[in-house]
Amino acid sequence: MAVTIRDVANASGVHISTVSRTFSAPHLVNAETRVRVLAAADQLGYRPNRAARALITGRTHNIGLIVADIANPFFPPLIKAAEAQARQRDYHLFVADTNEDATVEEELVRALAKQVDGVLLCSPRMSNQLIERLRREVPLVAVNRRVGNVPAVLMNVAQGARMAIEHLLQLGHRTIALAAGPRGSWTGRELRRAATAAARSGGATLQVFGPNPPTEQAGRALADSLLRSGATAVLAYNDLMAIGLMEELKSRGVQMPDELSVVGIDDIALSRVTHPKLTTVATPTSAAGRAAVDMLLSQDRDGAAAGQIMLDTTLIIRESTGPPPG
Repeated sequence: MAVTIRDVANASGVHISTVSRTFSAPHLVNAETRVRVLAAADQLGYRPNRAARALITGRTHNIGLIVADIANPFFPPLIKAAEAQARQRDYHLFVADTNEDATVEEELVRALAKQVDGVLLCSPRMSNQLIERLRREVPLVAVNRRVGNVPAVLMNVAQGARMAIEHLLQLGHRTIALAAGPRGSWTGRELRRAATAAARSGGATLQVFGPNPPTEQAGRALADSLLRSGATAVLAYNDLMAIGLMEELKSRGVQMPDELSVVGIDDIALSRVTHPKLTTVATPTSAAGRAAVDMLLSQDRDGAAAGQIMLDTTLIIRESTGPPPG
């Protein structure tokens, strides 16, 4: 027979309502009583009915997490960290993939709105206006996207782009290419702005190629254009594009970094096993996942007690960068 809330109340010597509050609003229960109730529940193997609790509290204890492309190695560490943080806060995480499609993204937010207490939007592709409108329907936190006053966890990709370009300048490169990401990407705009300013400050020319899908195939497709450009170094929108480019160049006999230096962004696991190992900008994806969950759960239905935080990035110098040829 299943253990009931009445069994827990009898075992801990409190009223049923006290047991209910212990699970639905623990801050309203005396600390000593709360410990006694939780110990009795654990001993009996009691698990509260989430559906019933949702009817009482108005909260589902579910969170939605929407990513642009779950196959992109950038996202799994973020998802894993967010899931662990949510579980620690007694929440369940529902993950959905938009395949880089803004229309699908909007549909998913609306579908999840009545089933969750809030949604994390990771690298969203929707317009700012639409994101702000959806925020009035369900609490939102954006990850890697600045949208007005929408709560957001941002990674300082501009800082990373500056460090990458300055590294290439120090090596002697004066003609640098930027393999840009998808149209409408906040990260892409930040990268382009910071890389352009850093190159200009160092007396170098920055050539922009794109927009491009943030994929390995897109990196491969850029090989011809980059070789014709005369650039001696390239900064890619992400590691996948950088790795695709390197694989295509290797198949053509191009030596890296002797003939071309390559820098990626994200520091995905694959970047550490390429040949040569990829110089890249490490982004704090796990920290962003944890911070996004905490930020979402700290705000009320109107988005109060939230804000925007910026997490630092780090340049990881490996084997794919060196002085320009000649």
